[in-house]
Parts: sequence; C-alpha cells; structure tokens
Amino acid sequence: MSDHHPDMNGIDRNEPRLGPIAHRGEGRHHERIYHERRDERRFIRVSPPFRVRLEDGQELPGADVSVGGFAVRTSRPLHPGERLSASLLLTAGASELIVPVRAECRHATAEQGGRHHVNGFEITDIEPPHRELLRQVVRSCLTGRQPSIESLMEGEDPQTPRKRQATHNSPLPPSRPPKPRGRYLLLFAAIGVLAIAAAATAYRNFMLIEPSFAAVTAPRIDIRAPGPGILEAHDLQAGDRVERDQALTSIANSDLKSELILSRASLNYNEQLIANLKEHLESAGGGQVSIASSARPESGEAMSFETVSPEIAQARIEQFETARDLESSRITALEARQASNDIYSPCECLVAWALSSADGTYVNESERIMTLIRTGEDDVMVEALVHMDDIERIEPNQTAYVSLPNASTPIRARVRNVALDVERQPRAGFPSWVRQQQNVASVLLVPEKDLPAESVGKPVDVRFTEAPLLGATAEWVWQGMRAVIQLGERVYRAATQEEETREAG
Repeated sequence: MSDHHPDMNGIDRNEPRLGPIAHRGEGRHHERIYHERRDERRFIRVSPPFRVRLEDGQELPGADVSVGGFAVRTSRPLHPGERLSASLLLTAGASELIVPVRAECRHATAEQGGRHHVNGFEITDIEPPHRELLRQVVRSCLTGRQPSIESLMEGEDPQTPRKRQATHNSPLPPSRPPKPRGRYLLLFAAIGVLAIAAAATAYRNFMLIEPSFAAVTAPRIDIRAPGPGILEAHDLQAGDRVERDQALTSIANSDLKSELILSRASLNYNEQLIANLKEHLESAGGGQVSIASSARPESGEAMSFETVSPEIAQARIEQFETARDLESSRITALEARQASNDIYSPCECLVAWALSSADGTYVNESERIMTLIRTGEDDVMVEALVHMDDIERIEPNQTAYVSLPNASTPIRARVRNVALDVERQPRAGFPSWVRQQQNVASVLLVPEKDLPAESVGKPVDVRFTEAPLLGATAEWVWQGMRAVIQLGERVYRAATQEEETREAG
C-alpha cells in the first residue's frame, strides 16, 4: 500500500511504505517492503521462518518478530502480563540461529474463528550480542534477502544503497545515554574544598605566629621533706585528687624520736631531784644537806653526791628548776619538729607526681617527695615560648587559638601577660630543658573554655593571630581537615584490626 503523490512536474513519487499483500491460497499474509527507509525504522515486524522454544522444551510456531518483540501462534490464548524465558530459533540459510530472551505477553488475538490465537510478546531482557544478531536478521529481512551465516560472518549490515553510500557500509553507532551532571558538580566541589583547605593551611603556617613550644600548665606546689627520715607508706599516685588538709604522708625520723624520749626522761629526772632536795632541806632543820652534783648526767656512770649547807642547797634547787624549764622547752621544740613530719595537703589539688614509699624509702631534708598542681578557676592555662623575633607582635589581650591533641575544634584564648623571666611563677607541665633557651619569652594564655586538669603537661598547638576573622576562618578550616584525616585513620585502624582478628581466628 503505497501513497501516490503527483509533483509539480507531473512525475509520480512513491513514498516508502510497508504494504501487506494477501495470498488466499496460503492462508496467511506476507509483508513486502517498497523502498522503506529502514535506517529510521528499527521496530518493523517481519515474518521470517522461526520457532520459539520454551523452558520446558515445547516449541511454538512464530508469527512475526522485531527487535523489540515477537508473536507466536497457540491453540489457546495466553494471559497478558505473563512472563516467560524462551529461545528464538531463527532460520539462516541451512543453519539455525538461537537467540535467548525474556519476554512478557502483551496481547492475544484470535484467528480463524477462535481456533488459533496470535500472542504478542515484548522482549524485556536480552543480551547485547543477541540483540545485535536479532537486529541484523530483521534488517536483512527488510532488504528482501533471507539472512545467512555467510553474510553475518562478513560483517555486512544490510541497508539500502543510499544509506550504505552515505555511511560507507558502517553500522549506526549505538546511542549513549547523556552523562549525568552530578559527577561534574561533585568534582568541582571537591576541587573547591581542596583549594580552600590549601589556602587555609598556607595562611595558618605562614601568616600566623607559631611559638617554639607550648603546653598546658598550672601552678605547681612542691612538697618537700621537713627533715631526714623514712617515708611512710602512702597510696597516692599521679592523677589522684586530694582535698585541703588531707593527710598525704609522714616522715619517720628515728633520731628525733630518740632525742625526744631522752629529753622527757631528763625532765622527769630534774623534777624528781627538785622534789627530793626540797624534802631533805625541810627535814635537815638547818643542818647539812646531801645533793646530786648534776641535773643531767652526760654518761652512763653513777651520779655523785655531796654535802652542802642549806644556803647552797637552796641555790642548787634554783639551778635544777632552770634546767627543768630548759628541758621542757626542748621537749616542746622536739614535739613541734615531730609534728611537722606529718604532711597535709595545702589545697584542693591534683597530684602530679609522688615519690614511691616502697621498701622504706629514705629521704633527706628538703628533698622533694610530692608535687601538687592547683586546678581551680583560671589556674589551668597554656604557656608558650615565643622567639624574641616575634615577641614584639604579641601584646596583652591578643587573640590566640589552642588546639588540643585529638580535638576537632580549636579553643579561643587571650594573652594574659608576656614575661622574660619564665621562672617567676613555678608551673607544672613544662619541661625544664625547654626553659633553658635564652632567646625566648614566656607567654601565658587564658583559654575561654576551661581545660581539663588531666591535660596539664600535654603539648598543644598554638597560633597567635593579628586578624581575628581571617585567623579564626583558617583555624576552623584546618581543624576540620585534620578531623577528617583523623577519622579516616581511625576507620583504617579499625578495619586493619578487624582483619587481623579475623585472620587470627
């Protein structure tokens, strides 16, 4: 069935159309193409000799086939929506081509008074090589030639002569879906993030002031031995908290105890001598009195006695009383020294270091036995050593940023004071060998957020800024980048440990 269109010059022109021609003797329709533009129509149904083999081995005669579907003849209609897996057995000369497909029934049409039904299927799944083979078979039928193995092996794609001349016998390239723009947006976003991170890192490292060393510090209190002796047992360790007036430890001084015992014995001896002498003086009735020669014997020899007049005896009583008072004062002093050996906490502090008392540790006078740090409000600060070349750029109340280890956000701080004498106030958490530098100054920083007392002694990263806005932006970007890197390292370590555990198990 071709449309007839006369042109202006009186010449008839036939547009390419698909025209069915009925042959009554054969009982079915045959389709024939008249100059069809097959480069633009790829889903035309053709009727080559073929069969459809189902999964159970049943074979059905084929009615027509196209690149997108096929039709089979059955004695009973199939239900629309029914899915099946089948193989198209296409005749190609003396050979047979097998094309496996998955299809879904779309319609069922009755023929010959309902004795036969034509069931149309849409191909839902087919491998790309099989689809290309089916396309070549269909296009070969559209050219009026039956497909053959020889033509397929030669790689010839059947087309009209006009199309072959335009494309030089090359098949049409398969259409590619447009590339999504999301990947480009993600790529540009990643490039922008990297550029911002690089700029923040460069500004932080080259424009901000970096100290030579910085650490979290707090006021230090050194507990020293009041005298020589053995350190009594205690259970204090670094990190323990102590309350004010809490007993810490004591020093056992055996020499002090012995001297105190002897002084008390001498006091009792003097009191007894005075009492006996007064009693003898009263009973003598003005006669001679026997008295001891000394109020405190210096050796282990027996005491000697002598006989004196009552006047001399009264004078000796006064001497014995003076010696008794001296011994009493001596005992008071020794008791005070002994009491000072019991050491108590001077504040609510944190134990930074304590000397072990195992195995009867002997300490000398003024030897350090314990170090306490004050952890009250505004006591825990950051101390930084800044080189003298940069110290002129730092002034009180200037802004700085402190980065604790394993922290994802910086802590804003302000400069409290700048001092050249780094030992003016003893502070715990700063190594002594760092303070030996001669070309640095000490800068104390007060953080706006209270630092934990457990962080005393930990080194920190400090940056001084002269432009708070730019400094804060650079610090936050750098800290965010560091947090991402730390997260990646933790995930990698966790995955590695899990893999090692799995291998060990």
